[in-house]
Amino acid sequence: MSYISLSDRDKKEMLARLGLSSMKELFTSIPDSIKLNRDLNIPDSKTESELVSHFKDIADRNMDQNYLSFLGAGAYPHVIPSVVDYLASRGEFVSPYTPYQPEVSQGTLQIIFEFQTLLCQLTGMDIANASLYDGASGAAEAVLMAHRLKRKSKVLLAGLIHPQYKEVIHTYTRNLGIRIEEVGFSSDGFVNDADLQKKIDAETSVVITQSPNFVGVIEDLESISKTAHANGALSAVVISEPVSLGLLDSPGNLGADIVTGEAQSFGIPQSFGGPFLGFMACSKEFIRQFPGRIAGETVDVEGKRGFVLTLSTREQHIRRERATSNICTNQALCALRATIFLETIGKEGIRELAWHNVQKANYALEECVKISGIEKKFSGAFFNEFVLEFGKPVEDVNIYLKEQGITGGLDLEKFYPELKNCVLFCVTEIHSKENIDRLVRTLKEALNS
Repeated sequence: MSYISLSDRDKKEMLARLGLSSMKELFTSIPDSIKLNRDLNIPDSKTESELVSHFKDIADRNMDQNYLSFLGAGAYPHVIPSVVDYLASRGEFVSPYTPYQPEVSQGTLQIIFEFQTLLCQLTGMDIANASLYDGASGAAEAVLMAHRLKRKSKVLLAGLIHPQYKEVIHTYTRNLGIRIEEVGFSSDGFVNDADLQKKIDAETSVVITQSPNFVGVIEDLESISKTAHANGALSAVVISEPVSLGLLDSPGNLGADIVTGEAQSFGIPQSFGGPFLGFMACSKEFIRQFPGRIAGETVDVEGKRGFVLTLSTREQHIRRERATSNICTNQALCALRATIFLETIGKEGIRELAWHNVQKANYALEECVKISGIEKKFSGAFFNEFVLEFGKPVEDVNIYLKEQGITGGLDLEKFYPELKNCVLFCVTEIHSKENIDRLVRTLKEALNS
């Protein structure tokens, strides 16, 4: 396919073949009342050098390199080794697409297979798929999968699942006869066990929990899974910060049946919110209801190692009414970046990366709570996010921080009205001690001004 635009001569020849004299005749079926009938209000074309100069002028208006951000809440700033950008941009991978023909798609299939393997190792599950759109759609797919498996109409969502994930779950299930109930949270930031015990019953198909949850607290997944299983329900775990798996026990070892979440932290820049990379893993007994696709390892007629799509239960491959999902991409480029990232840093590397997050986040919290007018909101153990309660309006504090070149934490009141003046801060390995100390000094000024 040629990507060179049509010349005037090409256009005239095409119009002549159609028996038309002008481009306007192509659109005679469109009523004049809805036509624009004027040129678009866009700038004139520029030469390459003019365009480069234009973008340079725009870039020069950006914040300087001293600008800091302590915002997380599902999109996390992490170091990305340069090898990720280099390898992901190689010609073999710049146009990854559905590997319909395995004989010409071995590179893509191998990457998918490696991606699945790495996710199984991290989550402690038997199988993983070739990825989903993002963490939110992954959470929704987990609900639908549990509903298919259990044939029960009730789903229990932990109240501290990412609010946007919850919205997507409600959107997916709105017209499917699935009843969503939310489980409250305790004063220390965990799933409220008493409320869970009260709401779970024989009609519950799945209990869905996020850990670390939206306020950063690490949930007791083993206890929640036992409660779910005791009532005939599945236990699904959502993970929006997968770097935490470098230190925490895997959800599979804690009784989870389905593990899903967001893998943006693995070599994928925040990019103003996307594209991100959803993932899902589960126990092998549920493979027939697993959404998406699975790449498998095999041998060819000569006995050489090869890769194929082993299971494809999406609507592109089988009858729509039998499909487990209408997902039409496997986010292959994002999965490639995540695979390169994980295989570059290795098992010890991700453990060290996670340890840096824990250490720096704890240091930041300890220094922040020394400030008059700031208190720690939740007592539960956390990974790299924590909640501070301010003695004055969050908006006032964040405005002051912004004036000093710092993006503060997320105001939680918009999602949880009961958490007035509470802010979610994120600290990762990219934040130096000097960065954290600068945040602490500026917070002190903001609270005491």
